[in-house]
Amino acid sequence: MAIICAIGFGRYQWVAVYTVLGVVLTLVGSSAYGEGSKTLTLSGSGATFPSPLYFKWFDSYRKLHPDINIYYQSIGSGGGIREITQGTTDFGATDTPMTDEQLKTFREKRGGNILHFPTVLGGIVPIYNLPGVDGEIKFTGKALAGIYLGTITKWNDPAIQDVNKGLKLPANDIVVVHRSMGSGSTFIWTDYLSKVSPEWKKKVGVGTTVKWPIGVGSKVNPDLVDVVKGTPSSIGYVELTYAIANKLPYGAVQNAAGKFIKADVKSLTAAAGTAKDMVEDFRASITDAPGDQAYPITSFTWLLVPEYLEDALKRKAVLDFLNWMLDHGQPMAEALGYAPLPKAVMEREKKALVFCHV
Repeated sequence: MAIICAIGFGRYQWVAVYTVLGVVLTLVGSSAYGEGSKTLTLSGSGATFPSPLYFKWFDSYRKLHPDINIYYQSIGSGGGIREITQGTTDFGATDTPMTDEQLKTFREKRGGNILHFPTVLGGIVPIYNLPGVDGEIKFTGKALAGIYLGTITKWNDPAIQDVNKGLKLPANDIVVVHRSMGSGSTFIWTDYLSKVSPEWKKKVGVGTTVKWPIGVGSKVNPDLVDVVKGTPSSIGYVELTYAIANKLPYGAVQNAAGKFIKADVKSLTAAAGTAKDMVEDFRASITDAPGDQAYPITSFTWLLVPEYLEDALKRKAVLDFLNWMLDHGQPMAEALGYAPLPKAVMEREKKALVFCHV
C-alpha cells in the first residue's frame, strides 16, 4: 500500500449539479488524473449538518481544478458511517465521532483505521413556532430536557416562563419534533442534554438514535424544519444554518457559566477553545463548554476517510481536497453560519495529512 507524504499535484475543474440529496461534481478536460476526457469518481455520504457548506466548497473548488467526479449524498451521519464501513463510499461525513466499537467493526470489515478530519464548527439550536410571541425565548438545559422528556408540556410552564419574564408565553401544548433516523444532530443534542440533566442521561442517554419519550419524527434537517414551520406551538432542533436560511426563530441557551447565549460564529468559536486536549484521532465533544461566551450546543463536524485507499489517484484527490479545505475553505464558513476551525486544530490536521496513509 503506497503512502502519500507530499501534497500538490494536478489541477481539476468541477462542474456542480445539485440534487435533492447531494451534489455531483463532474470533471472535464485533462489533468494528472488521466488523459482526454477520462474522469476519476469519488463518492461520499453522510451528515446533513454541514452539507450547505460542503456544497459551497465543492462549487468553489470546481473553479480551480479539472478531471474529477465527486458525488455526495446528504443522508445523515448514521448513513455516512454505515456506508463507509460497508465500503460503498470512498469517504463519509458525520457530526458525531465514531465509537470505539464502530472503529473496531470498520477494521474488521475493511482493514486499517478510519481517519476523522474536523472540517468546521456548527451549533445545534432550538427552533420554535410560537405565533403571538415576538421576543426571543431563552431556554435552560433542564427546560429543554424536560420538554423532550415530556415532563414540561406547556409553553408557559414555570421552567420556561421564569427565565423569560419579559415575555407572556401562552398555555399552548408544546409539540415536540425530533429526528427519526440516525443523526449527528441528534447525537450533539442528546450529548448536551445528558450533560445538563441526570434524568435525561438515565432515561434516554446519548446516541445518533435514541428511544424518544415523546414527539414527532423527521428524517433529516430540512424535513424537521418543514414540520416546525408548519406546526404552531412546536419546537425542534437543527444546525444553525438551517434556522437562518429558513428565517425561523431560535432560542438562547444557558451555558455552563450561567449565561444565556445565542448561537453565532463568535459563541461557537468560544466553545472550541476547550478542544486543546483533543485526542490524536480528533474525536472530541465540546458541548456544555466552559466560558462566559461559549454557546453550549456546539460541535465539530468530521469527514471520515479510510486510512488506506488502494487507488493512488483517489489518495491524491482526497489529500488535495483536504488541504484545500484547510487553506482556502475555512473563510467561507462564516457566511453560512458555521465557525472556522481554531488555528491549533488546523495545524494538527496539516501535520496529520503529511504523514497519513490515505
